Amino acid sequence: MSEISTSCVYFSQPGPANTARTLELAYARTEELGILKALVATSGGATGLQATQILQGLEVIVVSHSTGFAGPDTQDLTGENRAAIEAAGAKILTCQHAFGGVGRAVRKKMGTYQVDEIMAFTLRTFCQGIKVAAEITLMAADAGLVRTDEPVIAVAGTGSGADTAAILKPANAQTFFDLRFLEIICMPSPGHP
Repeated sequence: MSEISTSCVYFSQPGPANTARTLELAYARTEELGILKALVATSGGATGLQATQILQGLEVIVVSHSTGFAGPDTQDLTGENRAAIEAAGAKILTCQHAFGGVGRAVRKKMGTYQVDEIMAFTLRTFCQGIKVAAEITLMAADAGLVRTDEPVIAVAGTGSGADTAAILKPANAQTFFDLRFLEIICMPSPGHP
């Protein structure tokens, strides 16, 4: 019987204070495994920009909130951060959230949850970052920015910043159940309040 032994870092508290360490852990693991693409969730762009500085040599794909997420016709990713991220050579993906598209409209209008948001709640039982890591991986695969036969690293967080990194085998949203978490590199401690 063979086994693989890896470590998972558990942060005592979730949140942006873990961003630099999360990106460093993610980068170290991509070097060990030869992973070439990193997906990084960002809202205003600070985490995406920091990722371009720490994840040198990787193809960095920064995934923003969809336009309209915070309010009609608004985009959380600032123009200044967008320009800096693109100047650093990273790609930016802005599209419908995999777990919050039309189903969210049904919830807001009719007060009932749809399957996409139920899936999101289920993934959050691990932590918010795990849900976001799965979501941005689906979104990037649907946009053709990652292949479904090559592992990627996904970096996400709780609210803002980054506190979660995982290696995933991507899938398209329509084949969600082919998505695989291959390894969790770091996340907030399951015992935090």
